[in-house]
Amino acid sequence: MQSRQFAIPFFLCLVLFFISCESSEKQREEEREPDIVKVEQRALDAVTAKRIFELPIHCLTIEYPNKLGQVLGSGADLKSPKTLRPIFYGCFDWHSSVHGYWSIVRLLKQYPELDADGKVLQLLKDHITKENLAVELAFFEDTNNLSFERTYGWAWLFKLQEELISWRHANAQEWAKILQPLVDLLSERTQQYLSKLVYPIRTGQHDNTAFSLTLMYEYAEAVGDTALLNAIKTNSIRFFEADKNCDLAYEPSGYDFLSPCLEEAYLMSKIMQKEEYKKWLLHFLPVLFEEKIEPLQPALVSDRTDGKLVHLDGLNFSRANCLYGIADLLPELQHTLVPLANTHIDFSLKNISDDDYMGSHWLGSFALLALSNR
Repeated sequence: MQSRQFAIPFFLCLVLFFISCESSEKQREEEREPDIVKVEQRALDAVTAKRIFELPIHCLTIEYPNKLGQVLGSGADLKSPKTLRPIFYGCFDWHSSVHGYWSIVRLLKQYPELDADGKVLQLLKDHITKENLAVELAFFEDTNNLSFERTYGWAWLFKLQEELISWRHANAQEWAKILQPLVDLLSERTQQYLSKLVYPIRTGQHDNTAFSLTLMYEYAEAVGDTALLNAIKTNSIRFFEADKNCDLAYEPSGYDFLSPCLEEAYLMSKIMQKEEYKKWLLHFLPVLFEEKIEPLQPALVSDRTDGKLVHLDGLNFSRANCLYGIADLLPELQHTLVPLANTHIDFSLKNISDDDYMGSHWLGSFALLALSNR
């Protein structure tokens, strides 16, 4: 009887001890991981998808106006856009045509009903052929144009290829196979170029290094291009690891459609591990950890017919894409970065249709990138 009397209090003490330990551990976890209120990002819907889809299908076959951008080796090089580039001749310039195709493929994967009559799929069949690719490839192998569209246009071609490879459509793999020789060529050239590039390019336009490397990284990771992936990782660390105190107060410049600070920050969120990245970002862009990020307000466009000034609508979309990406890796910043990104998208989304051709031929792709790239 006496042993039972001692056993019951001992058992109760043991239970209380474990409850106390569990409670203490739970309290420590709560202190380590404060509640994070998830803020919804703007997402693609069927109505917006239709608006964006109509832009590239309208311009992929519009040959003029056109900005060719190549170096002429002789009078024999004076040819029409369609003769020079029988796949990517529309939408004003080569890179806009490429990301116009990317937009179409991206949207059809999610909303196949957008091409109910099959006309767009027929356009892809007519344009992406071995014969047409041979002409495009010959242009890139011309000694006068080895750096044509480096690296911005190359990066968009990689993104198009990424979408084709992952598209479960009867013709998608055939189209990807046709484009692969050009993709492989530009992958090799990118690796060679990065090894020679002593300093990154930090502008807010096409030649921004970080933006291209982000798109290329996504392609290389998705398809298993290990050589390209390693080159991007190694050189991104070399270019950007020591950077600090990027001042958003100096952005944007008048023609920017990319944010030099945010594009670099977004790229490094892919290159670095979470804790390492957080420490780096605290030194590089400490303003992103503040409750109110004063320098980042949506950019204003004063003349929508001016091809350079309308870049600023693209800046609003690309900023949003970067802010979403950073918040994905660091959820504790969602409550500030996501609403800010939403504001930027809302400000410019109304401008992507029924607009002047100087904006409409390309802005839809940047809106789509922000709305659906994760």
